[in-house]
This record gives sequence, structure tokens and C-alpha cells, in this order.
Amino acid sequence: MPKAVWKNTIIASSEDTILLEGNHYFPPDTVHREYLRESRSQAAANWMGTPRLYHVVVGVETVEDAAWSYSEPTRAATAIKDHVAFFRGVTILQDP
Repeated sequence: MPKAVWKNTIIASSEDTILLEGNHYFPPDTVHREYLRESRSQAAANWMGTPRLYHVVVGVETVEDAAWSYSEPTRAATAIKDHVAFFRGVTILQDP
């Protein structure tokens, strides 16, 4: 099962991620939102739409703009609506 982990803390975990362009998109109800803070940063639009960015916060440590999701994806990307993906040091681990 894929898990998004940062600072030894599981940020998201799901058997039903959507793998798209090498990124695991976690369903919204499998993400521990208490570790996400909405970012004011803007990301460029792409074929999936314009992503909303989030900081990942564990304790007093923050990794900026380390998660993103599409609240209004394009028609081609509707399967990942509101799903969350991670990068910038957030590791995706898989159970053996």
C-alpha cells in the first residue's frame, strides 16, 4: 500500500492511489489534512488544470509547496479531482 511519509510521519496512505506521470495521487479521504497548510504559491497550469499547492507541516518543521491537488481538473484529469500528490522530500513508500 502506498504511503506518503515525511519526518517519519504518515501523511497519506491508500491502496487506491492513481498513478499518473510517476506520481501517486491519494484519494482525499486518505490524506491526513492536519499535516497540510494551504500555500499562497501559484503553480503553472498544465494539461490537468491549475494545481493548488500545500505545505507539509510536521511538528515545527515545514516543507513548502510539497503537495498539490486539482480542485477543478480538466476533463482529461477528472479521475484525480481533489486527490493529493507529493514531492520535495515527501517519500512514497510501498509495503513489500
